[in-house]
Amino acid sequence: MLSSSPIDMDKLSKSSIDKEILRLGIIAELDAVNLYEQLAAKTENKDIKKVILDIAKEEKTHVGEFQALLLMLDKQQAEELEEGKKEVEKEIAK
Repeated sequence: MLSSSPIDMDKLSKSSIDKEILRLGIIAELDAVNLYEQLAAKTENKDIKKVILDIAKEEKTHVGEFQALLLMLDKQQAEELEEGKKEVEKEIAK
């Protein structure tokens, strides 16, 4: 259910380790979002659903925090993210 790293971090350079740590953080937070949203969808208890969805929302904030740090360290990632955004905007405009 939860993701694991496909990379042996002992074989990475120091700068690559930091980027991989941030990417794994993003993966972990997205796993948590998916889990909490699935759990919320299963319960009929409105209080449990409300709290679980609030926790999922907090995890989405954590994704943003990890992503912000990653984009500071990995300029290519930042450029590709922007390129992806432009491609989607172009495709939607069709």
